Amino acid sequence: RVKLDGKTYSDKLIQAEVLDWVRKQKDHPFFLYYPTTLPHGDHEIDDLKQYKNRTEWTDQQRAFAAMVTRLDSNVGEILALLKELKIEDNTLVMFAGDNGAAFNPDSESGRLFDQSMGGKLRGNKRSMYEGGLRQAAIARWPGVIPAGRVSGEPWAFWDFLPTAADVAGATLPSSFKPDGHSLASFLKGGPAPQRDYFYFELHERKPVQAVRFGNWKAVKNGPDAKIELYDLSQDESEANNLAASKPDLVAQAKAYMQAAHRDDPNWPMQQQSVPKKAKKEKKQTG
Repeated sequence: RVKLDGKTYSDKLIQAEVLDWVRKQKDHPFFLYYPTTLPHGDHEIDDLKQYKNRTEWTDQQRAFAAMVTRLDSNVGEILALLKELKIEDNTLVMFAGDNGAAFNPDSESGRLFDQSMGGKLRGNKRSMYEGGLRQAAIARWPGVIPAGRVSGEPWAFWDFLPTAADVAGATLPSSFKPDGHSLASFLKGGPAPQRDYFYFELHERKPVQAVRFGNWKAVKNGPDAKIELYDLSQDESEANNLAASKPDLVAQAKAYMQAAHRDDPNWPMQQQSVPKKAKKEKKQTG
């Protein structure tokens, strides 16, 4: 079971519903979006399986490992069902996480599960560094996607909608302009779509931004912060800030950030104040 927003959900019930739904859709085209709750805090699970005797691990570490293992089994059940129903060759399956490492790389769990890929990636979830943004993805479509192909070319979640529409033969409304590009030809073995940049923005107390253009990555940790610049082809860990020596690229990154950002009164580009109540609670709880 998983707790989210004070409510408890059983991943087993969700999985059973998914399998039942797929069986009912087998005779006609379908789209399934499965936002699984695994793994997620509070890191609780009903069966630790092979990890229950790992007494050298913390409760969180054992629970997290068991949750990831069950997720792997759940995905396997879906793939097995597609094969059983004889529709796997006509079904595109895409699997990905929604953010980078959940744990701080220097935490006990971060170190145990090598969330920074051996120290290569900086930061974690909610960070604009690669450890917070970079995520692996797997796509499977027998007979269409080249088996065993591995690619380091980047794409982003906003590419999924145009991809799904393209694969399904659907036409997006002319009034709708997606931020992403179809990955259909990329999945079939071609190159990733070409674009000027990827833009990222997050608002939690202060707005932070990042932009990737080619192998260059710029990070702005707050509205008043200076832009940092990294060469990902030489510095995946984003340890060497080249902003001072590359003012032209910093200016280019700034221009991309300004072009991509959309003003919204709900998400102002300024430091967010912490409510007095939150400050009081933080002080009381430490």
